Amino acid sequence: MTDEQYAPPAPPSPNGRPAAEDPLAADLALAVELVRGAGDLAAEMLAGGLRTHHKSSVSDVVSAADHAAEELVAGRLRAARPADGIVGEEGAAVPGDRTWFIDPVDGTYNFLAGLPFWCSALALAERTESGWAPLLGAVYHPAANELWAGSRTAPATRNGQPLPPLADRPLAEVSLSSYLHPAALGDPDVREPTLAAMTGAATVRMLGSGSVELAAVAGGRLGAYLHRDTLDWDWLPGAALVTAAGGRVEVFGHRGHRWHLAGSARAVGDLRQRILAV
Repeated sequence: MTDEQYAPPAPPSPNGRPAAEDPLAADLALAVELVRGAGDLAAEMLAGGLRTHHKSSVSDVVSAADHAAEELVAGRLRAARPADGIVGEEGAAVPGDRTWFIDPVDGTYNFLAGLPFWCSALALAERTESGWAPLLGAVYHPAANELWAGSRTAPATRNGQPLPPLADRPLAEVSLSSYLHPAALGDPDVREPTLAAMTGAATVRMLGSGSVELAAVAGGRLGAYLHRDTLDWDWLPGAALVTAAGGRVEVFGHRGHRWHLAGSARAVGDLRQRILAV
């Protein structure tokens, strides 16, 4: 299986570049507007009470807010970017060469349980020979009132302020965010590489929202990210943020699964080495 590596965005020219000349500036501004609208709508609906149902498991739930927030974003995109594809977790499925990936409520279990780690996330990606490559991402974390954004042509920001460059530290010196579902514990092809990676980190955190975790990696709050078989809407928004912050992201196949890594170059290299060693 072909590995996927996304390079950090090129630095701006010495003279800077007006936003009007940035081919992704208008798209990024639209993404920022839409994730804030989706997150605010979901929070408002949660406060008013929600109907929910389970999908694949007790922990895999969906609510009316997920559907309403996705339709808000998809409807605006259909009007504003009619030539682009749209794919969403809750049903939008019209991919194109340029496609928007919507996760209206990432971390729905947390959202419904009253835990603060949930967000609305949106990415614009382009189709490549090896899969989808993110052009931009936006993540809105309502509980923290933080909106993260970045693109291939613009640096990563939090609430409009540029993020500091990521420190290039080894895995042994940083925290690792990951997830290991109880149902996967019996599968050695999942368990063994995951534990090999975890044991190389300084500490491990499981927040229950991949996009919140990836935003925290971009912001230097978490050192690295490891998930497996991640869906596009869970991966692309945060992957765009990490690369826009000067970090590294990789996707590769091993033991029948696809491993998604993000962080500084050294931390990602360490993760990859530990996974491939088992």
